[in-house]
Amino acid sequence: MSVIEKPKLAFWSDSEELECVSFLPEAPNVMTFCFQSVSGALFSYDPGQFLTLELPVPGGPLYRTYTISSSPSRPTSLTVTVKAQVGSVGTRWMLDHLRPGMRIRAKGPSGSFSLINHPADKYLFISAGSGITPMMSMTTYLYDAGRDPDIVFVNCAKRPSEIIFRERLEHSASRINGIELKWVVEEADPYKPWTGYLGTFNQLMLGLMAQDYLEREVFCCGPEPFMQAVREVLVGLGYDMDRYHQESFHAPTLEAEDVPDDVVPDEDSKAIIAFTASGITANCTQTDTVLAAARTAGLVIPSGCSMGICGTCKVRKTEGQVHMVHNGGITDDDIEEGYILACCSNPIGQVTIDA
Repeated sequence: MSVIEKPKLAFWSDSEELECVSFLPEAPNVMTFCFQSVSGALFSYDPGQFLTLELPVPGGPLYRTYTISSSPSRPTSLTVTVKAQVGSVGTRWMLDHLRPGMRIRAKGPSGSFSLINHPADKYLFISAGSGITPMMSMTTYLYDAGRDPDIVFVNCAKRPSEIIFRERLEHSASRINGIELKWVVEEADPYKPWTGYLGTFNQLMLGLMAQDYLEREVFCCGPEPFMQAVREVLVGLGYDMDRYHQESFHAPTLEAEDVPDDVVPDEDSKAIIAFTASGITANCTQTDTVLAAARTAGLVIPSGCSMGICGTCKVRKTEGQVHMVHNGGITDDDIEEGYILACCSNPIGQVTIDA
């Protein structure tokens, strides 16, 4: 018989391991894992943020980034809901091997994709596939506030059986006013009648789902082609895109004007990186990233996306200059304090890193 202890009035930090306490299959190749802190500390984060998990797969740890699907309004545990794609290594390891009692390390929480940063009276959540996870977190957060929210919740999937969280969301919508669920599928499941939307998300569907979409704050998450299609729908309808927010772990294509022109790495120029905490010095070229140079020298810097999005590889630069082109994984305040993202920073000359 398990004993439930009174939560400690302390908050978890990523210096402490997470312990898996349960898991739940959600859909084909989709599973939710529930974690608690070993010390009993509570979890504090913004709904919609993500964690980077250190997965002890054979051959060395992998770092994978997952959105937190639980809500900070329920702080005694934390969940991530993961979907194993074809060829997946880290997520497949979780589905096959991560079980209650096992402990893993994590980094975060991180990210700014949250309604906390964009409060509004009305919301339109649009997602596809596992992109539903931050929407689940934010919807639960509003549900737990006790007041009737105003959410139009749109999720697109291949089939009804692949809609993640469908039963949980329908239960929540039956217990409070203000959560309107709109499911869109490409095809129905065999021998199961489907009365929801059929096809792909488009302007006509949006007009039927939320006639007041121009008044709503939009949050979108899913594969990049899906989000591109959503953006085109909204732009075509005259939506104010300053009120559109999206989360993606795929780097957007950089435009020429986005690339800093103050310093340009030269592949023929040498660079030296001193990692002070580990006592390692790496010789490389200016076109090598700090992350690649560290790995070549035998130093493991945790990293997730390797595209400047997730922020897992954030380290502090104490001396020297780097050329960094990121995709939102670091804040201006962090940069002012000397932090860089190792995955997208090229050393210029001699650089000192606290790692």
